[in-house]
Amino acid sequence: MKIAVVWSSSNKDGLTASAKDSFLSGFVKSGAEVEEIHLNEKKLEHCRACGNGWGTCCANGHCVLKDDFEEIYQTLENADGIAFVTAVYWHDMTECMKALIDRLRRCETSHNGYLAGKRCFLIACAGGTGLGATQCLIHMEEALQHMDMRAYDRIPVIRFNKDYILPALKQAGEIYAIRLKDGFDMQY
Repeated sequence: MKIAVVWSSSNKDGLTASAKDSFLSGFVKSGAEVEEIHLNEKKLEHCRACGNGWGTCCANGHCVLKDDFEEIYQTLENADGIAFVTAVYWHDMTECMKALIDRLRRCETSHNGYLAGKRCFLIACAGGTGLGATQCLIHMEEALQHMDMRAYDRIPVIRFNKDYILPALKQAGEIYAIRLKDGFDMQY
């Protein structure tokens, strides 16, 4: 069993990294294989909407940009589960996460469908007031739905709940690993 953990934050010691680490510690306890993808360390350009807005991604499922996208895409395709963990900026995902999701969506919805049916775990980490975390999770889930992927759970992490949510994320990682192995009882 393999999970890909895609995360994005410029702060390797901040709230987002702590949430990712808590979730991973529970998941690793199951003995599963983990591939961590820190988007801030990858070369990942934004979609150019080439070909009058319907580029080769829609026609053949591949992006014309030469960066780390194809490698990330293949990792996600080969994973049994995917966790998306993002810092929240202006009630939304980081720009790195948006770039990845936008490009995945173009390849997946028009052509490939490699990620369809995958059960994903969504974590949004907001500093400040924390008000943007749930809105960010909604944006993430809407993007997944376009690709026929499913959110297994959505966890907002804010500075006011981190003392009890971070330990809960460890348990969530354990349970997610069990569900990936034994199957999900979700009808959608």
